[in-house]
Amino acid sequence: MIGRTSAIAAAALIAFTGLAPSARADAVADFYKGKQISLIVGTSTGNDYDFRGRLLARHLGRFIPGNPTIIPRNMPGAGGINAANWLANVAPRDGTAIHMIMANMMNKQAVGVPGVKFDARQFSWIGNTTSTPNVTSAWHTSGVKTIQDAKERELIIGAPAGTAGEVYGAVMNALAGTKFKVVTGYPGGNEVNLAMERGEIQGRASNSWASWKSTRPNWVRDKKLIVLVQVALKRDPELKDIPTLIELVKSERDRKFMAFLSAETTVARALVAPPEVPADRINALRRAFDMTVKDPQFLADAAKMGGMDIQPMTGEEAQPIAHGIVNTSPDVIEYARKVLGNLLR
Repeated sequence: MIGRTSAIAAAALIAFTGLAPSARADAVADFYKGKQISLIVGTSTGNDYDFRGRLLARHLGRFIPGNPTIIPRNMPGAGGINAANWLANVAPRDGTAIHMIMANMMNKQAVGVPGVKFDARQFSWIGNTTSTPNVTSAWHTSGVKTIQDAKERELIIGAPAGTAGEVYGAVMNALAGTKFKVVTGYPGGNEVNLAMERGEIQGRASNSWASWKSTRPNWVRDKKLIVLVQVALKRDPELKDIPTLIELVKSERDRKFMAFLSAETTVARALVAPPEVPADRINALRRAFDMTVKDPQFLADAAKMGGMDIQPMTGEEAQPIAHGIVNTSPDVIEYARKVLGNLLR
């Protein structure tokens, strides 16, 4: 009886869509055959977003019906907003454009940062390559070893303007009693790293733990970075002795606010598509992503890139997390705007 019911349901679905599953797959393959997909990275080159985007570009096309060529393109600007705006308003809505979205785009939308012209809830989430904490780190020569030290003496840390690092430093100063001096104006994370090496600054306000491991594995190995705090909903197993942003504050209101800031790390390196892409192509992209992140060639390539961590999440799992951040309760958003103040630019 169950088999007969399933057969009837399948027949009804075919009648409704007009296409059997094999026919729909063939239609997707016919569309993608000979085409190029632009994979947009909202940062400059040489960082973890860029590395992951290029890694996916090398492998994802093998698993998409029709085997399109995937071309990575960097579109930096406004802390990732430019690329997200492009995806929402300019990109073709046919499945030939995808985007390695910066993790804090949902937070920026929720608090109403000027310049946001996208709704992350309208993007189709293809998949997420890892959930990784952001970290605030001191350079090994700074003399600051713990977050408590940063409450007792000034630490000069760098961050590109408008990025999460600028926010984290200001928030910790306001709510946790730290004495960070955040220097902005750097065009990207690589320039912040160079400034640390030259002794111009004493640390970096924010970088993902995954990024440090993939872009500067020798710094991690040689303990040139002293991680002071991690931005995550819970402690990462590799950073089990490092407090989270949430742990630095005591009031329930402050803890909810810090959780709002930290939730983005759950979908830290996600791939999204524009609104209104046909459902069969979104499904094909999602299943291709799922196969890619389990593929031995892909994983071997990731391992060569400083042991890049891959903790995949499906698009269906990532989508409600992104929606939940944007839909954070109004009282938390109101408090966030009050705390962030002139950082909302």
